[in-house]
Amino acid sequence: MARPYHPGPKRFVFAAGDGEEQQVTVGDAQEAYVAFSAFFRDRQSDAYTIRDEPAGQRLILMPGQGVISRVEDGVRSRSEYLQVGRANRYLPSAMLFFENGYAGLDHFGQWFSGPADLDAPPETRGALRAAMFTTEAAALSEVGRIWGDSGIVDPSGQYYVFFDSLDADDDPAERVELLALIAFLGMERVDAPAGAAGGEVWVRADTRLEGECARWS
Repeated sequence: MARPYHPGPKRFVFAAGDGEEQQVTVGDAQEAYVAFSAFFRDRQSDAYTIRDEPAGQRLILMPGQGVISRVEDGVRSRSEYLQVGRANRYLPSAMLFFENGYAGLDHFGQWFSGPADLDAPPETRGALRAAMFTTEAAALSEVGRIWGDSGIVDPSGQYYVFFDSLDADDDPAERVELLALIAFLGMERVDAPAGAAGGEVWVRADTRLEGECARWS
């Protein structure tokens, strides 16, 4: 059973791949974020680790590999891996970890249980991730997460646009996952209008989609 995560004043240990460590005691997540941002930006390393030792949790940022890992130790130890497509996602992941530990990153992206999964082609990763959601509620929540990351509502209100202004080469695994989830949920994908970016996915407004995406606005 996972240990509960307790927010509030606590101590974190920051470590870089060169062996340098820094211990901080902070009163809240924002204070921890400011301290780690300085640690992260003041050095060049292939890996950075944030340890919350009382909770038995770690977040590992690996810019050299384009990967984030989250680890929870205990009776049922677990670790998951996320491929990072954009450099500006490392520090936001740290903030989520400071706010709510391992669980705070649940909706941050496509987590996989083994690093080998990250080496699979985007089409395979997207299909594997989509297959993890076997209920309508779970699938809707994941669709909402994807929309919240880069989506808009068309000015007409008739369509939800995913991957707004992105090219087809951006986030290919998430695009494959989204298309599979849309099909699973029975939603209607429509052709993007002329002039839309090549990676955009347009979906006709659906009451289920409206309610879920409102959570991610």
